[in-house]
Amino acid sequence: MSEKSTGRGDPSTNGIEARKASQFIGFLLENQEYAFQIEKIQEIGIPGQITVMPQVPTYVQGVSNLRGSIIPIIGLRNLFHFPDGESSDERRIIVVNVGSQKIGCLVDAVTKVIRVQSDAIELATEVAHTQGAKFISGFIKTGQTPIIMLDVDELLDPEKLDEVHRIARMHLEQKAHSPFVEKS
Repeated sequence: MSEKSTGRGDPSTNGIEARKASQFIGFLLENQEYAFQIEKIQEIGIPGQITVMPQVPTYVQGVSNLRGSIIPIIGLRNLFHFPDGESSDERRIIVVNVGSQKIGCLVDAVTKVIRVQSDAIELATEVAHTQGAKFISGFIKTGQTPIIMLDVDELLDPEKLDEVHRIARMHLEQKAHSPFVEKS
């Protein structure tokens, strides 16, 4: 005899539809907080020895040995055309899974694990209408400043890294020529 669930007595819902929560890892670049979905992250580590490679794009910091596997290290500051930041003890490498490949992402600092309900996320398609919007999943609405959720698969796809770098450079150039941006 099969039982029907009525929602009554079910401690997971208590008769109320459960809201879906998502988890992210927050990190800083140029004092802006970004986030990756936690499911895409393999690990977070302190930057060790990075072997510099000749004739690679500027955003490729080099390669590193991660427990016997050689993985590329992408400097997200360089990928986004941010100025070089000062080296600090807060810098971390976030190792993400992009398809079947592991890629290390060098960031200024890891901030926190972020757990949010689906109603605290604004999809990028509803907000951003630029070329770079396809690399953004959405925005987490916490506090005054939204956290930018980056789409790991789109942003770090080896076939698309040059495009990300080119779009970031174009955005930076447009921003430099904008009358609305304060010049320092």
